[in-house]
Amino acid sequence: MAATLLKVTGLKVAYGGIQAVKGVDFDVREGELVTLIGSNGAGKTTTMKAITGTLSLNAGDIEYMGKSIKGQGPWDLVKQGLAMVPEGRGVFARMTITENLQMGAYVRRDSANVAADAEKVFTIFPRLRERKDHLAGTLSGGEQQMLAMGRALMSRPKVLLMDEPSMGLSPIMVDKIFEVVRDVYAQGMTILLVEQNASRALGVANRAYVMESGLITMQGDAKELLKDPKVRAAYLGE
Repeated sequence: MAATLLKVTGLKVAYGGIQAVKGVDFDVREGELVTLIGSNGAGKTTTMKAITGTLSLNAGDIEYMGKSIKGQGPWDLVKQGLAMVPEGRGVFARMTITENLQMGAYVRRDSANVAADAEKVFTIFPRLRERKDHLAGTLSGGEQQMLAMGRALMSRPKVLLMDEPSMGLSPIMVDKIFEVVRDVYAQGMTILLVEQNASRALGVANRAYVMESGLITMQGDAKELLKDPKVRAAYLGE
């Protein structure tokens, strides 16, 4: 069995007096694409923020490559190979596409390879190459999502965390984003994907966890969950 790269145990997170995550356990093994699905407000993004060190834990632990990372900041985690594509993209609006990609590689010291990796991103997203000298703030939502994904890849992560990559995008752009998720995974990337679009997420993932009201309520093989009547009723409108 592949090594466990990310392990979340008994995670509880509260903010503003609200217990958003009430004690969840899940893991991501090397070479897997694991998805965390659930409706808006289920606690998915809060979980991701706790993993990446932008929210404090009330209880529980998060292990990465066998060691606890509780209390570490996002900058420490990027250096260790844990990169995030945040909900809402979070691009640097007043910097160019090229500068945004360079920011993704700020923890690296191999400048020759950084240029080569930027070229790889432009191959994945030709639209970004066309506009590489444009300010990120002038891009459409879909283009900003491409840039956020490219920026995360520039850090050469061991685990790529993606929070709602399809949110607010046109159907054509959603197709493109999931095509890239599949391609990046096929090249050997380990991915934890948080998505409201359950059918698309379950369609690309190996394993899945269903989150409701701050708790994991179901888990298993993604393709099996896609067939599950409860999942289809709750998340696929059937």
